[in-house]
Amino acid sequence: MLIGEVARRSGVSARMLRHYESLGLLRPSGRTGSGYREYSGEDIRRIFHIESLRSLGLSLREIGRALDDPGFTPSALVDDLIRQTRERIAAETDLLTRLRRIDAAEPAGWEDVLQVVAVLQALGSKSPAARQRAALSAGDEVPVEALVEAVLRETEPNVAGALRWALARSGADGTALLAKGLDSPVPAVRERAVRSLAELAGDEPTAHLRDALAHPDVVVRGHAALALGTRGVADAIPVLIDMIVDGRNDTDAADALSVLASDTPTADRIADGLVNRLGTGSGTGSGAGSGAGAGAAQRLPEVGGPAGHSTHGTTEAPARVRLTQSLADIPGDTASRALIELSQDADRAVAVTATYLLRLRDTH
Repeated sequence: MLIGEVARRSGVSARMLRHYESLGLLRPSGRTGSGYREYSGEDIRRIFHIESLRSLGLSLREIGRALDDPGFTPSALVDDLIRQTRERIAAETDLLTRLRRIDAAEPAGWEDVLQVVAVLQALGSKSPAARQRAALSAGDEVPVEALVEAVLRETEPNVAGALRWALARSGADGTALLAKGLDSPVPAVRERAVRSLAELAGDEPTAHLRDALAHPDVVVRGHAALALGTRGVADAIPVLIDMIVDGRNDTDAADALSVLASDTPTADRIADGLVNRLGTGSGTGSGAGSGAGAGAAQRLPEVGGPAGHSTHGTTEAPARVRLTQSLADIPGDTASRALIELSQDADRAVAVTATYLLRLRDTH
């Protein structure tokens, strides 16, 4: 079969067939009397083998080795092709993302395009200082998607703070994108997402923070509760009390509770919640059977554990002290009655703390 017919049937141009021959990759089995190349059936099969391997991304040199080296094994080469392909896809994906972000910025001219590209490159810099400068100088030209992505991947605390500030200042709605970060399999990304949501004002971020109170990640729940506490959302009270019991940001949690205790019903609810976790049974609520100091002996369980440990419920002694301390800034009679009862507590640390707090209340 002559070269022209081979080209028509195989789809490989005559020029490419000659190129294969010049590289020693394909040699026609014969020549006609006039000196034209003549390809056998075996030559045709080799052409199809070459094209099949080319479709996998092999170079012509790699194809020649694969076809002519009896000891050649494809596994290492295929693994390398997989790696190269993944790298190429990642690079193409990164380029596509960058182009979409430039398009989202709606540049009016090439100067605008270059400015967006410069900021995006700075946000992806290996230098924390460069990333921080980019965050502090970021304007409306930076797409919100780029800021959110930068926030969620940032590991340097100062840079992360600058990025959160830039995101909040931009006024763009990155709430939904940040909320997706709460579902990340990486704990650090989830924490960055909730901390960023905490710095965004408005109903939508608050709604996502409310949902985060039930998140399985205790760190996410804690940051959500602290943010909601400063916003006056009483739904955060149970999580804030849990934080005090567990000793996780307990001082901040107590401060958030004091902010929430701005009205009598909420203050009483907080006081009851704290006392219940102390292990004093039903708490010091203002319902029937309660009153200033009323029923304290009946509500406090008997103490009989080893020295330094409380048998009040299941709350350990250090946590009971923290809970008692948290009553300090909770106004109202319910908290005062609780402190009076706790001043007689069998746990001396609790009793001393409660007595001291009562003295402070009496001086105000």
